[in-house]
Amino acid sequence: MMMRMNNKLPAYDPAKIEKKWQKKWAASKLYRSEETAGKKKAYILDMFPYPSGEGLHVGHPKGYIATDIVSRMRRMQGLNVLHPMGFDAFGLPAENYALKMKTNPMIGVAKNVERFKEQLEILGFDYDWSREINTTDPEYYKWTQWIFLRLFKKGLAYESYEPINWCPSCKTGLANEDVEGSRCERCGTPVEKKPMRQWVLKITDYADKLLRDLDAKGPDSKPLIEWPESIKELQRNWIGRSEGALLTFKVKGGGRAIDVFTTRPDTLFGVTYMVVAPEHKLVKELLPSVENKKEVESYIAKAAIATEIERTDMTKDKTGVELRGVKAVNPANNEEVPVWIADYVLADYGTGAVMAVPAHDDRDYAFAKKFGLAIREVIAGGDINKTAYIEDGRLVNSGKFDGKDSQAVMKEITGFAHGKWVTKYKLRDWVFSRQRYWGEPIPIIHCEKCGAVPVPEEDLPVKLPKVKYYEPTGTGESPLAAIDKWVNVKCPKCGGKGKRETNTMPQWAGSSWYYLRYEDPKNDKALVDLEKEKYWSPVDLYVGGAEHATRHLIYARFWHKFLYDIGAVSTIEPFTRLQSVGLIMGEDGRKMSKRFGNIVNPDDIVKTYGADTMRLYEMFMGPFDQQISWNTSSMVGARRFIERVWKLREKAAEVGASDRIIHKTVKKVTEDIENLRFNTAISALMIALNELDKGKSIARKDFESYLKLLAPFAPHVAEELWISLGNKKSIHVSEWPKFDPAMVKDSNASIVVQINGRVRGSFESERGKGKEWLENTAKTLPEAKKWLEGKKIKRIVVVPDKLVNVVTES
Repeated sequence: MMMRMNNKLPAYDPAKIEKKWQKKWAASKLYRSEETAGKKKAYILDMFPYPSGEGLHVGHPKGYIATDIVSRMRRMQGLNVLHPMGFDAFGLPAENYALKMKTNPMIGVAKNVERFKEQLEILGFDYDWSREINTTDPEYYKWTQWIFLRLFKKGLAYESYEPINWCPSCKTGLANEDVEGSRCERCGTPVEKKPMRQWVLKITDYADKLLRDLDAKGPDSKPLIEWPESIKELQRNWIGRSEGALLTFKVKGGGRAIDVFTTRPDTLFGVTYMVVAPEHKLVKELLPSVENKKEVESYIAKAAIATEIERTDMTKDKTGVELRGVKAVNPANNEEVPVWIADYVLADYGTGAVMAVPAHDDRDYAFAKKFGLAIREVIAGGDINKTAYIEDGRLVNSGKFDGKDSQAVMKEITGFAHGKWVTKYKLRDWVFSRQRYWGEPIPIIHCEKCGAVPVPEEDLPVKLPKVKYYEPTGTGESPLAAIDKWVNVKCPKCGGKGKRETNTMPQWAGSSWYYLRYEDPKNDKALVDLEKEKYWSPVDLYVGGAEHATRHLIYARFWHKFLYDIGAVSTIEPFTRLQSVGLIMGEDGRKMSKRFGNIVNPDDIVKTYGADTMRLYEMFMGPFDQQISWNTSSMVGARRFIERVWKLREKAAEVGASDRIIHKTVKKVTEDIENLRFNTAISALMIALNELDKGKSIARKDFESYLKLLAPFAPHVAEELWISLGNKKSIHVSEWPKFDPAMVKDSNASIVVQINGRVRGSFESERGKGKEWLENTAKTLPEAKKWLEGKKIKRIVVVPDKLVNVVTES
């Protein structure tokens, strides 16, 4: 007789259970990560959050729940797990709030971090909080500054005079993130472009490596990065590698020249005008001698307030002004062509100038038609009276190159025009400075005698000065420029008078290497201990928003490759596997926002339904990488599922036969978590529960296996039920269940019936049926009988549980 256990449990009370286990897990340091030689590791990472004053809404934890599920399973599978969390706390929102409230950002940030931690902890995540990092901690940004100094010493950080977004009302420089449309996010004033001194990182020096390693393989022939192809393609397009000709058009008189890069040097003889960006330095130099100076100045002013997106919109009406009296000389035929300025050409893209070939470029064609400029065909095949011909073909009107194939003579024409064949990138060098207080100070001291001098490494970190509050300088410089006591220092090189760099780093700086600091967060001697880095790197699974597919991921890969080149890390790529999170929208189908009033607070959901219910619901909503709308009323289904598992405990018996459904569910859930198919894993758990609940009892070992599968999804209730069975150690350090391959096979098999090798039907059979029974069933199958009538059977081939092939005499 099967013996029932003492199974009486109180009513399910998530508030009581969840708080109890969260305290016990923290007290026992259950999730602490330690390097263990010889033990396989799993580094599971979330893109760390910016701690805003609004706190989390229910959409934010979706990725965190996913990594928690994976890390919990990996731990139970015997791997050494690193699953850390920290905060990306520098940036614009904190600065804006501080300016508005006349306070220091660090006060608000500290409160926000505390609030975020509270909200994360109520969801029962298995983070190792002993490794917590914060990008605003001087002991953290000491090493951000160290990386900058190494870049500077290698010539990869340099000063440049770059145009920035300038708000004339706020009298401050704005990052691109501060601009909405073409207006200041803070006050709504139209933003202007204003050249200012900037620090820039030569990310373009790493463009080839960034591109090449997207498809690189390791010594085991496996891809170094297992990313969705769509994200790889976004990076390829962002980097934008292209080969072409660098050509020089001399400006008639004055010894000046215009450099252009083109991928179509075969069309050089078709150039009928030149276009330069309104901000191009040549325009400023030529302006005094231009015949229509006022018209040109007016156009430059209008272009300055347009955004890059507006200027490069292919559908917008083309605008431009000729620099009257200025001519450029075509290096192929010495023909003089007019020079125009137009806002669709950007000063910081390529060379800031283009050679216009309207017969063979759509944009140039539209511009030439509008302004009545010449259109000369140099590739035969189109009708330039109707549209530009952009295909390859036979050259015409091209001097000695007439009749030749346009593709074949690219380099030959380049050489003929005294140009160079070069590789260019759409990727631009990284403008790395912000005119703000709330960022990492750039560790450079400016000396009139020595120039830009790096702060000695032993003097790091260069800390932000403590002030009650601050105001914009009004000059476009950082508020730090007005803090004389902090700015004025001795030059480290000559001992003379020096001034600290007052630009600060962008928010991207701290997030470009943070994953390494988790590996060794308390190290005050090095960015990361080499042995610890070698043990934990690379990150095995990296989960976050798809919006970071380009900038953050390219910046992080760039810094990582630089650190590899200087011997600070052991891998050439930081993240092996990458997964984007589909957004959770509001119940109204719009993005959750305070502005729309559609935010759902996770605190309220946990209070009403419990953390385990919320975790299950978010993972069951749909495929993990797809966008979906929140529906609070649907939480009831997840809550009922947990309550049914709770009641199933009453059926647990000490002994009993192993149920086939458990083995099938172990296989399905394991595979689904591996592939981040959390919704189908939960579906399998629900199906199994239905089956298990049909019987009068369930064997203890089966119930324990079921709880282990549930544990990553609903860690609190699984722990409570596990301990109620008399287990002493936490379920989260128990062994992940294994399945018996024989038990996952269906009890029935589908038998294909062939007549002379052609499929004529099929039938279901219990597995293991004998050869004679299978032959007789196949012969009497209605679909097969008509093909056997009047035929003599020569032989029958049987493949057990798969196939019966009846061979007849011809």
